[in-house]
Amino acid sequence: MLDENIKQTLFKTAHFYDQKKVGGDVGFLGFRRSTDLQKLIRCLDVLIDQEMLIPSESLFLDMGCADGRVNVLLSYLVRLSIGIELDEWTLDEYMPLKTMLEDSLKKNHLSLPPQNIFLFHGDSMDEGLYETIKKQTGVSFGDFDLFYTYLTMQEEFADLIARKAKKGAIFMVYGLSKLMPRFEGLRLLTPEKPMEDILALYQKK
Repeated sequence: MLDENIKQTLFKTAHFYDQKKVGGDVGFLGFRRSTDLQKLIRCLDVLIDQEMLIPSESLFLDMGCADGRVNVLLSYLVRLSIGIELDEWTLDEYMPLKTMLEDSLKKNHLSLPPQNIFLFHGDSMDEGLYETIKKQTGVSFGDFDLFYTYLTMQEEFADLIARKAKKGAIFMVYGLSKLMPRFEGLRLLTPEKPMEDILALYQKK
């Protein structure tokens, strides 16, 4: 059970970033799409209830973190929140937005993001990058409990997770609606429809 301050902080964080969503070719910060964090929060409640996400224990990896907004949200819930982004100009927006968020949180007497966020510029398919991540954080690919992507390269990421992740690891694919692909080595946990009509869950067999 999350305490009331953390709940309020999560909702404030989600609202802050959702006001700055990117919805396609034209958006607040460029040419990309952003996760609806308020929808994602409702999905995370279910993951916590089903013990797929263990507060303060789970290790999270966003395999295309953009400006780091999902990492910031998850930082309140996990032990380490790690992200990888290929486009450096997108990643550059992380600190300006986070600073703005922190100013807003302070004014509302809410908790600032924990110091457990680590973002890396690079290719999530570059297995050598995970050696760098391990050196800086102590976490290897096979340690992560939760993986996340917004549709991008879902097949390639699913294959990497099937080969390298630990048994039981969860792969969250945001942005799916009616058609949910199957991936070899992963079990679809949301066969009827995505959570909140937006998030599909897969589990490493």
